[in-house]
Amino acid sequence: MTDFMTAPLVQPTCPGEPRTKGVEFQLTCNLYRESLKTQVWLCFLILSFSTTSTCAVLRRDRTHLQDCVDWLKPSIEKSDAMLYAPSADDVEGKCKIMSLKCYMLELIMVIDEEELWENTKTGCILEFNDKLPPEDEYVGCPPCEAYTLRNITIFLDRLSNLLQEMNAAENV
Repeated sequence: MTDFMTAPLVQPTCPGEPRTKGVEFQLTCNLYRESLKTQVWLCFLILSFSTTSTCAVLRRDRTHLQDCVDWLKPSIEKSDAMLYAPSADDVEGKCKIMSLKCYMLELIMVIDEEELWENTKTGCILEFNDKLPPEDEYVGCPPCEAYTLRNITIFLDRLSNLLQEMNAAENV
């Protein structure tokens, strides 16, 4: 019995880690590894869900955005502003969202100049713009200022065409 009491304690360690203090079992190492895998997968899942949900929100809200623009159109058409308005031919596929961001920024400027903030439909323009990813995510896409300036009528037609094209592309 004394041999049992004087025998040195075995201190297993996880491979690649410094020797652990106290008695730890291999099970602890395996649980630690599994929890890290779980954490990594949870992070991956959350990030991919947030990216997917952002895209889903944009799809769903584009139709609502078109309704808001149509409703605001009589008030906006009074503007004599010249606005950056990329045409569908000017915009590469990977830059469609960036060009939509350009349209939103121009539209917000017109709403501000025409003092339409008390109009309840202007809120959907701001909400939609807030849901768009930041411009720095579209490296290689031309800035808004690279497109030609057009009057409000052409601007609204091109915005409508872009929204229709994006919705049609997703339905394919």
